[in-house]
Amino acid sequence: QVQLQESGPGLVKPSQTLSLTCTVPGGPITTNYYYWSWIRQPPGKGLEWMGAIRYSGSTDYSPSLKSRTSISRDTSKNQFTLQLSSVTPEDTAVYYCARGPGLISYNYWGQGTQVTVSS
Repeated sequence: QVQLQESGPGLVKPSQTLSLTCTVPGGPITTNYYYWSWIRQPPGKGLEWMGAIRYSGSTDYSPSLKSRTSISRDTSKNQFTLQLSSVTPEDTAVYYCARGPGLISYNYWGQGTQVTVSS
């Protein structure tokens, strides 16, 4: 069983950068050949894949969010981090981290964390 734990602020002001961390207590996040993704679900809408960091450290991003999204990792802490810049209220959502064998295939999820963008 793989556990993932999201953490970060629940409230972010418009125009600021949202930063969330996913911790994988059992580690390591370098295990072949997994993808570590960030997915979000705005209220009343479906799931949206945002991006992923691969076991190798390379990254992939949703084209619609690529200009505002950055995913990085700290392998010593078994953590990977999402940064989403220039947020607006439309970025309000439950944010999840997940692991899977592909970009849009997940077999383990975090519990999700609510992020609200509001002044």
